[in-house]
Amino acid sequence: MAAAGNGSVTAAACPEPMKVTSDGAWQGENPLDYALPLAILQICLVVVVTRGLAFLLRPLRQPRVIAEIIGGILLGPSALGRSKTFLDNVFPKRSSTVLDTLANLGLLFFLFLVGLELDLRAIRRTGRPALAIALAGITLPFVLGIGTSFILRSTVNAGVRAGPFLVFMGVALSITAFPVLARILAELKLLTTDVGRMAMSAAAVNDVAAWILLALAIALSGSNSPLVSLWVLLSGAAFVAGAALLLRPALTWVARRSPNGEPVKEIYICATLCTVLAAGFATDAIGIHALFGAFIVGILVPKDRPFAGVLIEKIEDLISGLFLPLYFVSSGLKTNVATISGARSWGLLVLVITNACVGKILGTIISAALLRVPLRECFALGFLMNTKGLVELIVLNIGRDRKVLNDETFAILVLMALFTTFITTPIVVAVYKPARRSVPYKHRTILRKDNDVHSELRILACFHGSRNIPTLINLIESSRGTRRRGLTVYAMHLMELSERSSAISMVHKARRDGLPFWNKNRAAADDLVVVAFEAYRQLSSVCIRPMTAISDLNTIHEDIIASAMDKRAAVIVLPFHKIQRLDGGFESLGAAHHSVNRRVLREAPCSVAVLIDRGLGGAAHVAASDLAFSIAVLFFGGADDREALAYGSRMAEHPGIALTVFRFVPPFGAGEEDGADELAIKRFCLKSGIAVREAAATGGAGMTAAIKSAGRFNLFLVGRRAAAAAMVERSDCPELGPVGSYLVSPEFSSAASVLVVQTYEPKLDSTVVSEELPETCVLPDTPPAAVWSEKSSPIDQQDIV
Repeated sequence: MAAAGNGSVTAAACPEPMKVTSDGAWQGENPLDYALPLAILQICLVVVVTRGLAFLLRPLRQPRVIAEIIGGILLGPSALGRSKTFLDNVFPKRSSTVLDTLANLGLLFFLFLVGLELDLRAIRRTGRPALAIALAGITLPFVLGIGTSFILRSTVNAGVRAGPFLVFMGVALSITAFPVLARILAELKLLTTDVGRMAMSAAAVNDVAAWILLALAIALSGSNSPLVSLWVLLSGAAFVAGAALLLRPALTWVARRSPNGEPVKEIYICATLCTVLAAGFATDAIGIHALFGAFIVGILVPKDRPFAGVLIEKIEDLISGLFLPLYFVSSGLKTNVATISGARSWGLLVLVITNACVGKILGTIISAALLRVPLRECFALGFLMNTKGLVELIVLNIGRDRKVLNDETFAILVLMALFTTFITTPIVVAVYKPARRSVPYKHRTILRKDNDVHSELRILACFHGSRNIPTLINLIESSRGTRRRGLTVYAMHLMELSERSSAISMVHKARRDGLPFWNKNRAAADDLVVVAFEAYRQLSSVCIRPMTAISDLNTIHEDIIASAMDKRAAVIVLPFHKIQRLDGGFESLGAAHHSVNRRVLREAPCSVAVLIDRGLGGAAHVAASDLAFSIAVLFFGGADDREALAYGSRMAEHPGIALTVFRFVPPFGAGEEDGADELAIKRFCLKSGIAVREAAATGGAGMTAAIKSAGRFNLFLVGRRAAAAAMVERSDCPELGPVGSYLVSPEFSSAASVLVVQTYEPKLDSTVVSEELPETCVLPDTPPAAVWSEKSSPIDQQDIV
């Protein structure tokens, strides 16, 4: 009886583990009673909730980590989990082992990605100001965290050992989330400012210090014996040293055998991922945590070769999109806001938030002020460094699993992390608004007055990827004319900033030394973009300066416009939002890319040219001596056509360019001819000596017939708002105007590229003001011929926008 009774009690207390799959609902079984279908439902629900919250919070410019933390709390006992039916069916206790295992496995590989983002060489080059700010931003909040631990230990978290608890509290209050901070800076357009550079450098140092302190906290929490904790620390140090001595050479060998442009062998990817798991097992066996092993392997992977990028591409979407949100839900299921009840608990929450903010913000402000940083920038730095994120939740979850934090203390600290991160963006926007606009400048168009006809032409040429570069370089070569210092080109690589890990790796790579492309200390040959622009710069007399714009596609037009003003560009060259397929048709890159072009056309501070790429010159750069392009200007009349004619006139200076101008004359009696058009044609003929061919403009059908019979050309130059009738019944690209819409339509079958030009029109509110402009601009990474003396804005000394 006793045995039977004991057996029944044991069975009730320890239910049988869940089976993996069910036989289906038609067999009378509930799929939610089985591990696999339940895990699938949990993952789908988590992704839908977190992505939905991220969409709702997007107008507030909050990072996705905020939505994931809130989503985890809403799915937990604080909100939906209050329903026992929901909790028992969707997140039953018996499924917690499977859920936590999946979450921690995803977290393991995410920490490997974080290690891939972190470049220790860049941290070693951190300047003294950033190092001082990082140390002050760690020390003061750590001290306040220790003080807060005594108060919490005497009230809501009684009974825990003092040593581990005070270290966990110090780490929790002193952390700065480097990946989250990078996304916030990019979202606020602060990556190019002194504040952004200093915050990124200080956060990187802070990140490394936080991991060291966390290792110390875990070692102290593992045992009551100081000797055991010492052995854990020594074993961890031995693991790091052994990995650096043995594992790093192996990873370097693998990276060298994976050259750029060739697929990485599957065995290398598999071996590296298995190494991550093995390192996690080793550090878990030591007693630190499996995450540390994965993080160390990520740091040791060489960053200057494409192997790291391939690893990120292989695993980031699966880990960041599906498995990492499970970790936030796992944390949310342990967070019960209801445990914070009564005046004492809420008072402690206010105390923890106050100490976290005061320690981080005040420590940063004081150290920055001592370094003579302007007060407004000091406050911005303070709030930026107060950003929390995933590492904060890792610290709190480890503390809870080690019984250092109870449920109420855990909930208080989770809300503290949520609050401090949430307030970062609105407060920084309120206290720091850097001046990005430049003083008015003279040459905003290609068309110049007679006394300025030999002045320098500045072009801001934008491109999305390497496939646009050959056409772009051939267009630049065609535009350089015969004057040695007549052309300066800023080649801007437009990169979309997403929540993917590689986006932050992209930011970190572009920021290294402030030189996104030309970095003499690194192997530039690994970057096709670098090779293309560097080769062209050496072979031509064109001053070309690459730049990088890393931003959300909804706001990247602001970077283009601000850079055009800062660089005093006369024309912005935009890539068409469609790419050519093998059959000759066009395929759209998406509505977001289309919107970028339309916004720039609407708000540009200078002329704009949209380049429809059909392979100008083929898939490679054509040498100047071999350049032989035939270019046609279709002139219908109007300011845009006069600007296109001015561009064509400049191209005609190149000895390899054969230019033809077709003037479409309105039929007799249609109206008086515009005097400005007539004057532009006469000046062009006198300057170039090229005869203009005339054709009668007799409606849309007559114009299309005349264009088709014009002959074969490599490039067409047309005005966006040409005085021409509609040539196609319907167009999905009305921003190209009547002529441009026809030239990109299926009705016009040609291999010719098209450049649709819109001239700058001064607006009444175009007067702008700039603050603290230096007298000269020196570009240290540009060839000596590219250095000029003139008034310029501070952005000229920074490559990333």
